[in-house]
Amino acid sequence: MPVCRRWAYFDHAAVAPLPEPTRRAIVDWAEEAAVEGDTVWSRWERRIEELRARLAGLLGAAADEIALVPNTTTGIHIVAEGFPWREGDRVVFPADEFPSNAYPWLNLRSRGVVAESIERPAGGWTTDALLGACDRRTRLIAVSWVGFASGWRIDLESLVSAAHERNILVFLDAIQGLGVFPLDLTSIPVDFLAADGHKWMLGPEGAGVLYVARRHLDRLRPLIAGWHSVVEAHDFSRLHWEPKPAAQRYEGGSQNMVGFTGLEASLRLLQQAGLDAHNDRLARRVLDYAAEAGERLTAAGAVLVDPPPRAHASGIVGFRLPGHDPAEVQRRCREAGIVLSVRAGRLRISPHVYNNADDLERLVDVLTRLRRQPRQG
Repeated sequence: MPVCRRWAYFDHAAVAPLPEPTRRAIVDWAEEAAVEGDTVWSRWERRIEELRARLAGLLGAAADEIALVPNTTTGIHIVAEGFPWREGDRVVFPADEFPSNAYPWLNLRSRGVVAESIERPAGGWTTDALLGACDRRTRLIAVSWVGFASGWRIDLESLVSAAHERNILVFLDAIQGLGVFPLDLTSIPVDFLAADGHKWMLGPEGAGVLYVARRHLDRLRPLIAGWHSVVEAHDFSRLHWEPKPAAQRYEGGSQNMVGFTGLEASLRLLQQAGLDAHNDRLARRVLDYAAEAGERLTAAGAVLVDPPPRAHASGIVGFRLPGHDPAEVQRRCREAGIVLSVRAGRLRISPHVYNNADDLERLVDVLTRLRRQPRQG
């Protein structure tokens, strides 16, 4: 990770730095595009399908259930706008969702859909809390696997099972979990899923994934229809609307070749490190590091904000430094070569598997020095 030469990087829940193999893949693509033009386009297309296969393996899904999309928001809109809503139908989502998993559902109100946000209970998001807001008109629950500010990881298996018993579908915003935590959609049959690749999957921005369970392919009307959506995609001389019998029907037109090339390289690296649908090696490493970080931060005088128990923990740790403005702490950390975020009025670190003891020591040292300074106000 070239970023380590300068920074202790704790901001993977925002935008991840690129690994060296990913940087090389992008540079090589640019060189090919400049020198070869479209004479190597078929090679790029094969790489795209390699990415699709990697994503399918990562999710325990079939390749024909994977669509490649620019970002999480696009994936959510494909589901939200393509779903066969009836007036009075309800969709439920947590009030503390990232805006991308709120606005597409709120936008459905103009179509007579009741989009209802529910407040986070004191004990964190449980299956009972989410299902308790549903009624017989609820068609879908939209929820993040991991909360972007709280770091709370839901019990996905319990939620999907209970929702399906009530004939309620589940959409999962997986952006804050995918790349670290294993997810086998064969055993946990989420209905729809979307995620960007630029966080925990260590990919570039503008390259993401949409999963649509095969059983729902004909349920969603394609929102973006283009040449790439149809069976005879390369026959430009004939117009015949026959959508591909796969999630590719939702991709529309030309793809972000350079972005997906980078994401494929990043996923290859993570999978070589042990990431797949069944292996929790990376998850355990991140959870252990986050737990240690929480202990060290507390010892340095920081106060953890609603730390979840291990079963609901993630790579996100929120905290405050009493007497110090979070934005000022963030600025002082940046001056010391430490990258973190401020979300929901709290400081947020989000380490990945490559972060080490030295990174944490640098952070603790800055916080300790700040605590010794006079309090604000």
